[in-house]
Amino acid sequence: MKTSAQEISSELVKLDIADDRAELALCNGPLNLVTRELLRALNASFARIDEVATIRCVIVHGGSARAFCAGSDIREFAHLRDDASEHKILFEDMVLRRLASLPMPTIAAIDGPALGGGFELALACDLRVARQDVQLGLPECRLGGLAGNGSLRLARLIGPGRAKELLFTGEPISPEQALAWGIVNRVTTGSALNGARELAATIVQRGPLSNRLAKRLVDAAHDMPLDAGLSLSSAAQQKVFSSDDLHEGVAAFFAKRAAVFAGR
Repeated sequence: MKTSAQEISSELVKLDIADDRAELALCNGPLNLVTRELLRALNASFARIDEVATIRCVIVHGGSARAFCAGSDIREFAHLRDDASEHKILFEDMVLRRLASLPMPTIAAIDGPALGGGFELALACDLRVARQDVQLGLPECRLGGLAGNGSLRLARLIGPGRAKELLFTGEPISPEQALAWGIVNRVTTGSALNGARELAATIVQRGPLSNRLAKRLVDAAHDMPLDAGLSLSSAAQQKVFSSDDLHEGVAAFFAKRAAVFAGR
């Protein structure tokens, strides 16, 4: 399947779907600031991705901008007080949840600063690849603000102590330190987008059904009691054994050839 990027582009994002992968580029100025308009464009793009069953991996990146995403446009804050949930918080939360709940693996390719809401966007992806010279962090406390989604997702990745340090100080973290702490999966000397594409090329060769089920189980490990998670695991294993993909993989193994997975 080939879907033209022009059919599903907007002024603020560019979504390119080709065969088994998708790339979503932010196009909101040099800093890719998070605005209500950008959130609407992202929401529409995530809905489109969710509709295409052939997609096996998604890369989110900063396009040609100087930043992956430098966070919220604080000019929008001036008119937000008691109605902030209505005009920003709940909608932004929904968009990040939509990204996190996409059924296929997702990768953030970070070639520029990912700060505040931009870092939260990256944290909502399954994997993160960062260029070695970029800044990462949640500096909201410097303005007296709070990274809501980021607080929770970061704590699940690296534990409460390290998450609190980043949240309480607002200091950025280097990609090397982020790698050591488990925030990012890979650090590249060159383009993070190229590094993410290499990772995606490996992922799409693997069983798409098993990858989707693995994502569901890993996410369930945080959300469910152990017994409930193990029951979900048993059901997922049965789906795999009932699938054509597993038996194609076994046949390919014995024939010493590459498996051709169909996702069913």
